[in-house]
Amino acid sequence: MSDTAARIADFIEPLRVAPGSKVRLGRDFDPRYRAGLKKREGVELLRTGVTLLAEYQERLAAQDTYGVLLCLQALDAGGKDGTIRHVMSGVNPQGVKVSSFKVPSTEELDHDYLWRYARRLPSRGEIAIFNRSHYEEVLVVRVHPENLVRQKLPERARGKDVWERRYREINDWERYLTDNGFKVVKVFLNLSKEEQRIRFLKRIDLPEKNWKFSAADVRERRHWDAYQRAFSEMLSATSTPWAPWYVVPADRKWFARICTAAILAHTLMDIDPRYPEVSEEARNDLLAARQELEEEAPSGAAADPYAARTAEAKDEHGAGHGRPAGKKHGRG
Repeated sequence: MSDTAARIADFIEPLRVAPGSKVRLGRDFDPRYRAGLKKREGVELLRTGVTLLAEYQERLAAQDTYGVLLCLQALDAGGKDGTIRHVMSGVNPQGVKVSSFKVPSTEELDHDYLWRYARRLPSRGEIAIFNRSHYEEVLVVRVHPENLVRQKLPERARGKDVWERRYREINDWERYLTDNGFKVVKVFLNLSKEEQRIRFLKRIDLPEKNWKFSAADVRERRHWDAYQRAFSEMLSATSTPWAPWYVVPADRKWFARICTAAILAHTLMDIDPRYPEVSEEARNDLLAARQELEEEAPSGAAADPYAARTAEAKDEHGAGHGRPAGKKHGRG
């Protein structure tokens, strides 16, 4: 493991929910934790993370073997949209697709509860982001059991063991995806009740943010304790060796973005995708094409301008190392 990979692994380890552990969200994870970092340090760390993601995403797409699914869960105002926007700011948008899951449609309710999520899974070489995910089926549906009735389940399938059964089914589904080359990354943005209150007020106070506020958000806030219990049970039951949960402190948006970038980068570095090796036949074709293009160079122009600039840059770099110490651009 490289030094960078090791540092990232150490950084995110306190956020990981150990498989098999019993989680009590309010006791075990602090929404204001920031690993001793200051915001100005965080800006540079996020920039580094975004650069890493861009590099590894390009390799992921070129290899075309693995896919990555990032599941983001949070309560309202938890920062999912901003996290996606900042963390994925440097990647090729053609290699990333974001799906937001709202209230199920009539068509979706006519299928099994995982159907609509399976339709949005990534292709090989792609990163898919679920802004809310299949975990809504053991969160919102659990806090509001009337939604379970709307799913048209047979009566025996709505028994008291429904949640344990769904945990098992979700774990099995994620194991199936992982076994077939699709990594599942699960991030819960852990927001405190007070910080949510402040963010709601900001959406009311600032006219440009009014569009983001809904009175339904405040009504949902009344179920805070029920959601905390549902989150705790979900994290306990579905953090697995093949798809562990990470609980990211979300009261500081900048820190939440750093953590999410680090978790995703850790996943991609673990995959370690490589650019495909070109066959001997394809290499010969490249050389023939290069010769043909070089022969078309106008009079006085470099046959291969890119190769010429690269060679020139190498020469300048080598000359720079020959300067006496103490001079401008030198060492010492």
